[in-house]
Amino acid sequence: MKKILLTGATGYIGKRMINVIAAQGYQVICCCRDKDRFSKSVDIDDAQIEVVEVDFLKPETLENIPKDISGAYYLMHSMSNSNDYAESERQCAINFSNYIEKTDCKHIIYLSGLANEKELSEHLSSRFEVEKILMKCAVPATVLRAGIIIGSGSASFEIIRDLVEKLPVMVAPKWLHTKCQPIGIANVLDFLIFTLFKEQAYHRNFDIGCNDVLTYKEMLLEFAKIRGLKRKIFTVPVMTPKLSSYWLYFITSTSYNLASALVGSMKIEVVCRPESLSEIKQITGVQPFSYDTALRRTLAKIQDNEIASSWKDSFISSRSDSSLKDYLDVPKYGCFVDLRSEKYDDREKCMSRVFSLGGANGWYGQSLWRVRGFMDLLVGGPGLRRGRTHPANLHEGDALDFWRVLYANKEEGKLILFAEMKLPGEAWLMFKVYKGKLWQKAVFRPHGLTGRLYWYSVLPFHGIIFKGMVRRLAKGV
Repeated sequence: MKKILLTGATGYIGKRMINVIAAQGYQVICCCRDKDRFSKSVDIDDAQIEVVEVDFLKPETLENIPKDISGAYYLMHSMSNSNDYAESERQCAINFSNYIEKTDCKHIIYLSGLANEKELSEHLSSRFEVEKILMKCAVPATVLRAGIIIGSGSASFEIIRDLVEKLPVMVAPKWLHTKCQPIGIANVLDFLIFTLFKEQAYHRNFDIGCNDVLTYKEMLLEFAKIRGLKRKIFTVPVMTPKLSSYWLYFITSTSYNLASALVGSMKIEVVCRPESLSEIKQITGVQPFSYDTALRRTLAKIQDNEIASSWKDSFISSRSDSSLKDYLDVPKYGCFVDLRSEKYDDREKCMSRVFSLGGANGWYGQSLWRVRGFMDLLVGGPGLRRGRTHPANLHEGDALDFWRVLYANKEEGKLILFAEMKLPGEAWLMFKVYKGKLWQKAVFRPHGLTGRLYWYSVLPFHGIIFKGMVRRLAKGV
């Protein structure tokens, strides 16, 4: 069985590629910085998957990758706005390239951004720099360049949906007139898998997209048409990139960092080279479906709760880029603790309620949570907009409103959440069934005097929220 290396295995595309690669009869070697964030699909045999912990900024960790791999997918991207993100991406690509040459790898596939203009955003420039590095590798590489990806859980789709469904009338930036060539997520996965080991594609780059070339405004109006919503859109030339970023941040569920990166790219036309798209379709046999079809398929998946992955579950949407391991051991000293317990009526029903918290299902004391979420938004946090990927299931690494799931085991009866809201400290929320009771524990580790003042300022609300929440979760009332 051939081994295929998959980098970015916990990312939006990477999560979906695991099943796609396995379905072709390959063994998938999944790379991730933190094994605790990896959750294996129940549809894949254990013999077909291996997880290795690798940080591509630390060359010594690459030794965890088996030498006998046959192919590799490079799916690592950063949407950070830190000063060194471009250098980090460049160094990751160099370390990957240097190591992959020591293996048996015969083909590298890199998914990059689409742009055919001379003036590029910082993020697209960084993508192309990675492309150059991989193309110099001794192992043949193929680059597939995609623009707007339409799929359940994709950042692009979530922004389109938020704008259309929340705003009957939009006063929007002028970049809504920029042309782009979107592509459905299913077609992206098809191109990725059917390009593998195609020698005609070695040492080359290709643009992938559907046949529709649309402006962002046309894309929004098409979504409105499918949803049966009447929408008016007016564009103004006065919005600066920073104002545009805040416009997206406050209206949609995206993070400010991602909004800023997207605004930088949305000013640039992302249209495929016709000959390039035509050739990769011939090589792979993939015929992309239309934007309309991509939207309808995506909405159907959401309706059936079949969201395989979401951008919100990546650290793009976090306040931190740390490993979950850094927070899994909840501190016992120097912390404030709110501990409550309640006898549960039925263990299975109790855990079902615990694992269904948040998102559209809401929280006990929803109005107070909404106030806290709004306050978090004002200071640059995620607020409650991220919701949850699935209405009933939680996995390590999932985003849950302004929490991150550290540990989730329904059979064991334990759930640990870490706060990603803006706080003068660090906070955890834990649930555990033990000796006929549901135990609920909120832990806050303050940073200095500000953190202590914060704890005492919110303490009066704990009695309202936490006391009622443990009782509702334990007994359903």
